[in-house]
Amino acid sequence: MKLLHYTYRKLSLWLLGLMAVWGVLFYYTIIYEVMDETDDTLENYAQIIINNALYDPATLQTEGDNLMSFYYFRPISVKEGEHYRDMFYDSFVYVESENEDEPVRVYRTAFRMPDGQFYELELMISTLERDDMVNAMLWYLLALFALFLCCTTIGTRLILQKIFKPMNRLMDWLQRLQPGGEVPPLENETGIREFRLLGNAAFDMASRSHKAYEEQKQFIENASHELQTPLAIARGKLELLAESEGMNEEQLKELDAIYSTLGRAVKLNKALLLLSRIENGQYAETEDVSVDDILDELLPDLMDIYEHKQIVLERVKGESPFIVRCNASLAHILVSNLVKNALLHNVDGGRLVVETTPLSLVIKNTGTVPLNADTLFRRFAHSVDRKKESNGLGLAISQAIASNSSLRLTYRWEEGLHVFSLVK
Repeated sequence: MKLLHYTYRKLSLWLLGLMAVWGVLFYYTIIYEVMDETDDTLENYAQIIINNALYDPATLQTEGDNLMSFYYFRPISVKEGEHYRDMFYDSFVYVESENEDEPVRVYRTAFRMPDGQFYELELMISTLERDDMVNAMLWYLLALFALFLCCTTIGTRLILQKIFKPMNRLMDWLQRLQPGGEVPPLENETGIREFRLLGNAAFDMASRSHKAYEEQKQFIENASHELQTPLAIARGKLELLAESEGMNEEQLKELDAIYSTLGRAVKLNKALLLLSRIENGQYAETEDVSVDDILDELLPDLMDIYEHKQIVLERVKGESPFIVRCNASLAHILVSNLVKNALLHNVDGGRLVVETTPLSLVIKNTGTVPLNADTLFRRFAHSVDRKKESNGLGLAISQAIASNSSLRLTYRWEEGLHVFSLVK
């Protein structure tokens, strides 16, 4: 999820919750104020009626009855009067002229006449207007809440988009960076100090990384070439020494062993250089490559080379060829390494199964014991038989090529067979 969307969502949820709580508190505060005003009106009206009753006792024999208010007098005992507590509550009263029950607010209080008799006054006032006002206020509050929420969320999103523009430009710039490629210029002027520092730090880091990459690449190439020259000279001198007169058979055997060792050093040097170039992304050119075509080209020659092992080849093709997006040279090296590995570490008279489908390449070869899948693809990870022809880099190179081409190379042991799978 983008940082802008994440921040916007969190702010929106916070604003929604905050405004909802504010709306509820505001609504109940207004209800409380309206009720308080209604109760004050009832108290004032009751005081007027009580004063009239004290001035004219005949008022006690009357009842107020109109559309907006009602009141009744009821004599009570001295004990009730002395311990009487005023009360307010909501109720309903039947209005004959309207032929329906109307909501009212009721106030009950007690007072004492000059003759010592206590009376209870029950005063009711219609709350129709109050309820209409509350309903109207509720709808207006909801409309205001929705309008305020929309304006706030839209405004917050626009503000956040403007704030995060430098971050978006920086992210686009980072996505344009390519391993080994030139560092593109970063044009990201902003007044926000944090984004400015982040952009400067990213540009400096990318520049230093590119410089280190170029220096490393140059060092590897120079070291490889510098090693190739003395190795080639040493092998040449060994050949001349072997052709000279006076060399006995024992000395020639020693020279042959030294010559073979130098040959493996040359291969090792080339393999390390290739692995470093692959990991440094120096093979950027890619195309659609048919693995089936590479196999058709390689298998006859490799089977001739390892003919002495009398390995039985089983070639299984799918309905359509296995096409991978990869550098053509690297694809050839990848397939060649896997097939050579299966032939080199096969047993005499064993099986070699090469199966392709539109989505995978599977190579199986006869084995004696399973291999350690955790270390198999590491550099200089030799098999149990440690063949002299193997320098321990073939599978490491294959894994590096597969990862560089977004392919998955795996190993498993299956019923006496080593199984290597290359899957899209």
